[in-house]
Amino acid sequence: MSRKHRDRSWPPLEAVEPLAVPVVDNHTHLPVPGLAEGGPGSQEPLDASELVARAAAVGVTGVVTSACEVPTWEGSLQLARQLEGVRVALAVHPNEAVLHAGVREVGPDGLEPPVRPHHAQPLDEVMSQLESLLRAHRDVVVAVGESGLDYFRSGERGRQAQRAAFRAHIALAKELDLPLQIHDRDAHADCMELLLADGAPARTVFHCFSGGAELARACAEQGWYASLAGTVTYPANTTLREALRLLPPELLLVETDAPYLPPAPWRGRPNGSYLLPATVRFLAAELGLAEAAACTLLNGNTERVYGSWRTA
Repeated sequence: MSRKHRDRSWPPLEAVEPLAVPVVDNHTHLPVPGLAEGGPGSQEPLDASELVARAAAVGVTGVVTSACEVPTWEGSLQLARQLEGVRVALAVHPNEAVLHAGVREVGPDGLEPPVRPHHAQPLDEVMSQLESLLRAHRDVVVAVGESGLDYFRSGERGRQAQRAAFRAHIALAKELDLPLQIHDRDAHADCMELLLADGAPARTVFHCFSGGAELARACAEQGWYASLAGTVTYPANTTLREALRLLPPELLLVETDAPYLPPAPWRGRPNGSYLLPATVRFLAAELGLAEAAACTLLNGNTERVYGSWRTA
């Protein structure tokens, strides 16, 4: 099939075999009601309730939705109160931090940053608002995230803003004793440097882990968690699978990062938590574990990081 005519529809629920033991998707992005959503699946959108129901039907009975843009914060908190099994991570995404800091520059990707009305709010005000929400909603907020560094889209001035915002998130996570979900794109060395310099939170997670052997060894040494997404299933991603072999099993988590990065059987189509079983089964095979044992391992790791709130 040509790229022009590639299937971009949601994979059917019937194509996913339920897991032997329920698990948690520790990082997804549920759509927030009332916000215009772009990206995968936006031409035939599924709402959050449908995505959560599909996930539960295949044994993904808990999800952590990451709200890392100001307009998504309140709506994501409401979803956690309305939908069973949903919890929230709140933060300012590194690319958002650049825009709130007033930096307007073309990054290495050669694209103009998408400036929207909410970016007029200064970064220090946004961080103050974030802290207030984190303190006020501890019943449904289970992490600070995703924050970190993204050098794919930012020039040097933007990188300075990202580093300052990342350090503020590290401090918040430690002060509030919350896990920190890290966005790390093309910035492994600097992420590690800042964590070591400032002191990482007790529960530090590299979301959608994309590092190689060096970062894997650092995670093993420092006790940082690596959350694997569908990218680990892509045939060309040998470096990531080599890193997986260096990671202690007790530091492994699993996620979708939906609606992006579906596992290999559905690459190029919209992603949802209901597709997580494919990644879980791939990890089980890589680790030499039976499916149920892999689920039990991942569940134990997830509960140590985020606690337990699922009903099944």
